[in-house]
Amino acid sequence: MTDLIGYIGALIIGLVLGLIGGGGSILTVPLLVYLLGYSPVFATAYSLFVVGSSSAVGVIQKHRKGLVDFKTGLAFSFPSFVSVYIARRFIVPNLPETIFSIGNFSLTKEMGMMVFFALVMFFAAFSMIKNKKEETTGSKQPYYRTFIQGAIIGLITGLIGAGGGFLYVPALVLWAGLSMKKAVGTSLVIIALNSLIGFSGDVQTLKIEWPFLLTFSAITIVGILLGGYLSKYVSNKKLKGIFGWFLVVMSIYIMYKELF
Repeated sequence: MTDLIGYIGALIIGLVLGLIGGGGSILTVPLLVYLLGYSPVFATAYSLFVVGSSSAVGVIQKHRKGLVDFKTGLAFSFPSFVSVYIARRFIVPNLPETIFSIGNFSLTKEMGMMVFFALVMFFAAFSMIKNKKEETTGSKQPYYRTFIQGAIIGLITGLIGAGGGFLYVPALVLWAGLSMKKAVGTSLVIIALNSLIGFSGDVQTLKIEWPFLLTFSAITIVGILLGGYLSKYVSNKKLKGIFGWFLVVMSIYIMYKELF
């Protein structure tokens, strides 16, 4: 019964991704933690695999439409996937079980991961609610800046187990000079590489339930394809706004549940 709930959740995540084009993967961690009972360490690891495999499908779809700049994507990917791998292979396994204590309150490793995840979710939600229409592009910057920015975003991605598209898309527009549509497609290259390479760090430290994870990922991809088809008949902008407010509520719920 528990697995069935998880698989229904996977289909919903895929549908959201297919309908709004991004952001839905951020639901994977709370689904795995609060509905299926996985620890945040396992949930963020499994989420990386789901995000990576679904993003790879997205790359194929966007490439067919000519909306992927592989050269820029790969240049941005290198510092990002190095950071993601370091986060999953070395930082997460070595975080202390109790980060700090004040009086009767102790912030544990699992609480800290979920609170940080909720904060990132909160900012991701507002990036969706704003839903900027501008198609302007920035000027290309020196690569050392791209390297630093990619490394920082990669570190965040590794810690929360989500794709980070809401961070990569504006970075590619403002710093790499891509149009908004091309930035969305190119971000999927970075997300796919980051997530799957980051997950390879977890494979060395965690015992992965492959049958569940592969089935969950496959159902998510089916949901993406179905959502992509249905997106022709619904308003992407309205859905993004509604989903953004849903994420605001979710992020507040997670912080409340973990801290109080």
